[in-house]
Amino acid sequence: MRAKMRILLPNDLGTTPHVLMATRTFRARLEDARPIVAVGSVEHALSNRTHDRIELVVLQAPLVLEETMHAFVEAGAELLFTPTERASRLWLAQLDRADRVYELNRKAVWIARKAAAHRAFVAGTIGPPPTMLRPIGPLNAESLRRAVAEQAIALLDGGCDALVLKSFIELDELLIAIEAVLPLANATPVLALKAFPEDGAVLATSFPADVARLLSQYSLAAIGASGTVGPQRMRGVISAMRSGSSLPLVALPDTGIPTMVGGRAYYSTDPDYIARTLRELAESGARILGTDRGTTIAHTSATSKSLAGTMQAASPPAPIQREAHLSPRPTVPPPSRFAQALQERFVITVELDIPRGLDMASVLDGARYLGMHGVDAVNISDGARARLRVNSLMLSAYVQQETGIECIAHLACRDRNMVALQSDLLGAALLGVQNILAVSGDPTHIGDYPRATTVGDLDSIGLIRALRMMNSGRDLAGNPLSGTTNFCITCACNPCAEDIERELDRLAQKVAEGAEAIFTQPMFDLEQWLQFLSRAGSLPVRFIVGILPLRSVRHAEFLHYEVPGMTIPAWVRNRIAESPNPAEEGITIAAEFLAAVKEHCHGVYLMPPFKKYDVALSVLERAGVALASR
Repeated sequence: MRAKMRILLPNDLGTTPHVLMATRTFRARLEDARPIVAVGSVEHALSNRTHDRIELVVLQAPLVLEETMHAFVEAGAELLFTPTERASRLWLAQLDRADRVYELNRKAVWIARKAAAHRAFVAGTIGPPPTMLRPIGPLNAESLRRAVAEQAIALLDGGCDALVLKSFIELDELLIAIEAVLPLANATPVLALKAFPEDGAVLATSFPADVARLLSQYSLAAIGASGTVGPQRMRGVISAMRSGSSLPLVALPDTGIPTMVGGRAYYSTDPDYIARTLRELAESGARILGTDRGTTIAHTSATSKSLAGTMQAASPPAPIQREAHLSPRPTVPPPSRFAQALQERFVITVELDIPRGLDMASVLDGARYLGMHGVDAVNISDGARARLRVNSLMLSAYVQQETGIECIAHLACRDRNMVALQSDLLGAALLGVQNILAVSGDPTHIGDYPRATTVGDLDSIGLIRALRMMNSGRDLAGNPLSGTTNFCITCACNPCAEDIERELDRLAQKVAEGAEAIFTQPMFDLEQWLQFLSRAGSLPVRFIVGILPLRSVRHAEFLHYEVPGMTIPAWVRNRIAESPNPAEEGITIAAEFLAAVKEHCHGVYLMPPFKKYDVALSVLERAGVALASR
């Protein structure tokens, strides 16, 4: 039988080293120069006693949670964080507990207050959402705002001494959360903690100081950093933030990098090492100190003893008031030749047929041939129809290096998570591939490997945002890069889509995120194009019309009936069927359409079949687009 825990009452506390908390507010304690020992997370300490999700421990094992939190208080903790970082409606909906948001959060505060026994303060904890904001993820700002406000009300009703917005990686999400809780908090102090990347190159910039300056514009009681980085990296973060703000600073590093065994994280950081580095953090200017993931009672005990009698370092001078510069401003690379041509004249691009395997001789021959005849750029597809092909970015760099013609590299979101996509884009920039066509990608079940995983972290709209942010010198999380890219950002569109309203809505989002040009699916009918243009033509973007010369009835019917997103009008199929020379008729139809549409667009994107690049030139010649003078 589990022994009952004795809860200390106020008159029992005379022999304890802690100050009675009931007689002073947390805001008053913040004005004291002595460091405050905090417990950012009790999850690791609970892992040997329960395997429940930490947020559900509040409902399923409240006594275990209370005993654990009380043990931290006995070890010297002066500030307890409720285990509600993932207890918003957005998180609990994944566990079918969305209807228990108020109950769970308020009860978490009650348990923590009981464990504190008037000897520690309780911070009601709100963490980032489980999904990212649009267009990177499905979450809209209003849903996040409502979820944060709902959770804050429950924590405040429970009687927390402070609210803490903890471990927000995305700065936009943190700002939304701040704006949601401040009107509700009244006199309750609000702490805002950002999670910074474990990347010395980022932390060496002014980014943490710029974040501190931005957060200082709000009526916050304290700001700081939590999670992701260990104690060593946290010193750099706190020093930089101190130079950007005079607010009290919070430092809650992880205890270290865990070892993953069977899906569980195991930490083994020495408590004395943690205590020593946290003392150094106090000397660097942190007022509230502790550890986040990996925290044990031994860590807190050693930290409390190490900080006993320590006074915070002298407050820094008031920072010079200036606008927070969250975007670095290095030299911008020159634009690609294609990007320049796109703004000056009618452009011509041709898609190269990418073979299976490693022999790219036909690709190089085609690129040289087209470049010699004045084509502006060639398109390199990225595993079209989910087929295995060489990486489009690498092939584009190879073609550019070997032939001199610029490539438009298609980049599909299907096969890469958001880290891999950004990594590939940085590599593309280094290799001189600047023209990117962002696509979501065809479904894997129609390709060479039907059981392959579709990743889908981002769709094409999210990828366009990533490209735009890199052009401003930042990654998707807002972290600074060591330079800026200058991608020419293009996207795809289907003017013949069955759900044209959805297509138009997504197109508007792509342009709003930074798309400079649109490549369409193959078109054949001028009236259909003009109808589309009447609705989309006001968008500030260049329109490049796709044209595909058909070669036979079977070719036309295959594309129309079997390829997603392709529409071949009946009159086109009939003309091909009735012609004694279908391939020649296909060229004629393509040339007639180009001659009619060239005054209503900014360029043409030709897709000749089976490496017949002379067909592309024939279409251009018959349509009156003279390449020789280009």
